[in-house]
Amino acid sequence: MLETSGLTIRFGGHVAVNAVTCSFAPGTLTAIVGPNGAGKTTYFNLISGQLQASSGSVILNGQDLTRLPASSRTQAGLGRAFQLTNLFPNLSVLENVRLAVQASRSGAHHRGMNLWTIWSDHAALTTRALEILGLVSMTAQQDAPAASLPHGDQRKLEVALLMALDPQVYMFDEPTAGMSLDEAPVILDLIRALKKDKSKTILLVEHKMDVVRELADRIIVLHNGSLVADGAPAEVIASPIVQEAYLGTRAAPAREQATL
Repeated sequence: MLETSGLTIRFGGHVAVNAVTCSFAPGTLTAIVGPNGAGKTTYFNLISGQLQASSGSVILNGQDLTRLPASSRTQAGLGRAFQLTNLFPNLSVLENVRLAVQASRSGAHHRGMNLWTIWSDHAALTTRALEILGLVSMTAQQDAPAASLPHGDQRKLEVALLMALDPQVYMFDEPTAGMSLDEAPVILDLIRALKKDKSKTILLVEHKMDVVRELADRIIVLHNGSLVADGAPAEVIASPIVQEAYLGTRAAPAREQATL
């Protein structure tokens, strides 16, 4: 479904992502891991359109997205949670999700805003928005302004907005970051539920290796912007380079520790 070919970006003389070629199939969840500064989020930014590649390409279902802006990539089927944070901070939680549902349907069927359609579909949009809020356990907060939500609820709203857009590819960049131990399981349960839809592709950047072990069908490892490992979780986690340099499950020599 999704492929990057020779994807590269340079900032001055620094190559942040170096010729990464990788493909991602429907029905799989791929975890992207590596140390801080490895290029994981930059790679995500290149795929979702926040950054323009110096060279290489991003292909979704045969369509070249490489030169398209982030908004066009979203319409094509790429969805990244953080793009949607506080889309309308002064509107209610329900209104935010309803607008995301509306945007999805407008993009798929109308390719533009049609006021008559918006009003005639208002009840259906609200019903769908309420269904999604139920799935993310936010029904009680439906009338709260998005900007007033605590951090954990804002992360849940991100996922709700992403679900409302119904993308072909879900991209999660550390979805539980900053969440309490009580809040994080809700997000992880949502990702588990999304995995059941075998028509979807999920990419996950995550530092918590217990989460990676449980959710991932595949792990790829970036280091200094290059792809250095790719395979089944057990195989990649067991490799010396990952254990010593990335996961910290086996102590690296003192000289190496000083440079990680």
